[in-house]
Amino acid sequence: MNKLHQEILIAIKRAAKGTRRASNLPKGYSGTTHYQFDLTSLQERKIAKDWIKKHPDLSLSDFLDLLDSLYEGSSLDEKTMAGRLLGYLGQLRREIDPGRLNEWLSHLKGWAEIDSLCQSNFTAREVLDGWSGWQKLLRKFARDKNISKKRASLVLLTKPVRESTDEPLAGLAFENIGTLKGEKDVLITKAISWLLRDLVKNHCQRVKSYLKENEGLLPAIAARETRNKLLTGKKS
Repeated sequence: MNKLHQEILIAIKRAAKGTRRASNLPKGYSGTTHYQFDLTSLQERKIAKDWIKKHPDLSLSDFLDLLDSLYEGSSLDEKTMAGRLLGYLGQLRREIDPGRLNEWLSHLKGWAEIDSLCQSNFTAREVLDGWSGWQKLLRKFARDKNISKKRASLVLLTKPVRESTDEPLAGLAFENIGTLKGEKDVLITKAISWLLRDLVKNHCQRVKSYLKENEGLLPAIAARETRNKLLTGKKS
């Protein structure tokens, strides 16, 4: 654990009054084997923002060392704090080689940890600007044995396909859905549903055609929720 990590962990323990417990998230889809501190989202955001104010001249090297250390941390909160810092420190985030995610995801379990890294940190512009690396990485994740990386191959594309009409993003999204559509784990079936519903915004007709072409092949929950999105504009 490096010094910057220690500062954040002290702040977490102080806000939680030092208490910690086994995660109360259900096992499987939601779950993690890592313990967690009793922090609210408001407390987590404050810790992250206060820490950033104390380190206005943070270098990329120090930021990466901190993220590596946080993702190797013992608690859910240390791992999700890394995701918050990535979200707030966009200028540094844009300089990070996407290949770094391969190691970080090896330390994450369950949707709460995975999505804190993948859900909304990386924009369409960032992915397209580094398209060669991102495309290779996301294809690799979709075929990985690690369920966290499989989910990441889908969730990392949800924000970009909402933000952009660019064909490469949509094409890779449908490709990875095709790779994983036979998976039964709820971590994947729900992520497929999520990505298909986000594709509706900019690729509505293509989603309709994809559902028709893959009748009976997609996870039932994904097909049902996507059809409802197309019909009502709502998730469920």
